[in-house]
Amino acid sequence: MNAQFKEQQCNVAGLALSWLGYAAGLGYFSYQHQWVAALLWMVGVLCLRWALFRFFPLISRFLGYGRIVEKFAPICPPHANPRGAPVAVNFYSFFSCPFCPIVLARLHALQKQMGFTLNTFDVTLNPRMLLTKGIRSVPVVEVSGHQLVGNSTTEQLAGLIALGQLPELSQAS
Repeated sequence: MNAQFKEQQCNVAGLALSWLGYAAGLGYFSYQHQWVAALLWMVGVLCLRWALFRFFPLISRFLGYGRIVEKFAPICPPHANPRGAPVAVNFYSFFSCPFCPIVLARLHALQKQMGFTLNTFDVTLNPRMLLTKGIRSVPVVEVSGHQLVGNSTTEQLAGLIALGQLPELSQAS
């Protein structure tokens, strides 16, 4: 990725603070009895967040993240797993992160081809998981102790999952 762009990941603290700012703005307008402003704030901010979330791949370069690039890798059939169970892929997301649904869609597409188990975790209201896993940015994809943080291409995800399907890595975990 070009160094002039921001990393394609969401800082968990920034996401949480943005929602606290939303609540604070709503509280402020309500406290001041400015009901029209409170209503406009409530609806307007939610509409802007929806638009950002919905159209993020189209506007990401204007926000400093660069283009959302997808690289496809040829997918091989899953490696034989000596334990007989498919590899487990853990996906950690946070509400309102625009990169999380992009990576999750890629994982669902890969799951059909590679036959792994996908476990999804929303860490929005789970600070204990954030602390124990050391998650500071999302999305996070974890396979056999290895992690990819941020917007990962299908090629990167397939490589991580294939690494987790290798017999020597499976036996080590």
